[in-house]
Amino acid sequence: MRSRSRNKSALRFLLAPLAVAALGLGWFGLHASGGGQPLASIAIPINAPEDLPDTPAEWRGRIDYRALDRQLSDLAQRPEMAGLAVAVVEDGKLRFVRTYGVADRSTGAPVTPHTLFRWASVSKTATGALAAAMARDGTVDLDRPIAAWRTSLHLPGGAEAHVTLGQLLAQRTGLTKNAYDDRLEAGQNPALLRAGLVNAPLQCEPGTCHTYQNIAFDAASEILGQAAHKSFPDAVSDRLFLPLGMVSAGYGMERLTGARDWARPHRGRTILPLTESYWRVPAAAGVESDVVDFARWMQAMMGKRPEVLPKAVLEIAHRPRVGTARLYGGALRQATSDADYGLGWRSFTYDGRRLEGHSGAVSGYRATLMFEPATRTGVVAMWNSDWGFPFRIPFAVIDSYHKRDDARWLDLSKLPKAKDEMAGRSAKTSQTG
Repeated sequence: MRSRSRNKSALRFLLAPLAVAALGLGWFGLHASGGGQPLASIAIPINAPEDLPDTPAEWRGRIDYRALDRQLSDLAQRPEMAGLAVAVVEDGKLRFVRTYGVADRSTGAPVTPHTLFRWASVSKTATGALAAAMARDGTVDLDRPIAAWRTSLHLPGGAEAHVTLGQLLAQRTGLTKNAYDDRLEAGQNPALLRAGLVNAPLQCEPGTCHTYQNIAFDAASEILGQAAHKSFPDAVSDRLFLPLGMVSAGYGMERLTGARDWARPHRGRTILPLTESYWRVPAAAGVESDVVDFARWMQAMMGKRPEVLPKAVLEIAHRPRVGTARLYGGALRQATSDADYGLGWRSFTYDGRRLEGHSGAVSGYRATLMFEPATRTGVVAMWNSDWGFPFRIPFAVIDSYHKRDDARWLDLSKLPKAKDEMAGRSAKTSQTG
């Protein structure tokens, strides 16, 4: 079993493997109930036992996977790192799965393909996809003002009366970047913080520019949960994760720590305490999964699972709705341009090619999902440390696919030799979100 949850949603995760034993292979309709209410009525794919491309003999494609593996092995040895999980999809097919380092320095437990990590702000892609799917079937109207829903969000000047759900998901509230995140991290109630945003400073007039948010963005969990007539995490799992066979994916701190195999957060050699802060804004930063399901999500975002996420839904979610500042920092910032934001979804130009995805960070965890739509080639990576250098991994892979070897994104030779006590640096979700 990949994970074991202690919360009430565990029933849904257990039903799929039980059904495998009962029905063999193929597809089946599941209708289960809990607390007198239906949990799901969906088609769940029954997959044969996984034969992952996790050895050199199984690595085939344009990308130089042996060189990538050497680079990632060297990267994982840096004192800033603890563990790392990487998967590559090339031409739409899963071609490379590899894990490095430790999930827990105190025990030496290694990272495996089924170790759960946090998605951090990549969770916004699931929120955007759910909203797009519900908009496509008429369950929600992306052009409806936020005030038309029973939500806790109040914006300066009563702007919730004209800022729409679509603008909320495209980060166009006008609020100063990451408004009140510090208060969320201090333990304050996110619903009360959303109400208090009425007094927050504005960066621009609401609806006119992109200003990245977590607390305001999570008003989407209230709106989409209402429209789905269930909790927001259940709505995402029932509509997206379970139909995609992503049985390791879900929401919540208790669900993560209840798993048999999960990555502890680290800063250098130090294991950090877990806090529930960003799990309390699930639409913004609440998902965890293993790297295999993270790769499945990327394949679905590429259009490889149209029975769950049709092309029309992906177009709604991914369509650029507002221009943004350049992404990342340093060399990556200089190498990218023309950045835009859709519904919880980023796009930008790198080396003349359009890339899409999202990245994220919470204390002790980092995650990135990035691919080139034209070739359906990309990377998912998760690591349990604060170090930002591994955000370069997708760019190295794209370069390898296109036979460009001059960028040297994963060249460690110019990095300073880090002292263990100085390794790592704290950062908030917003810094790479």
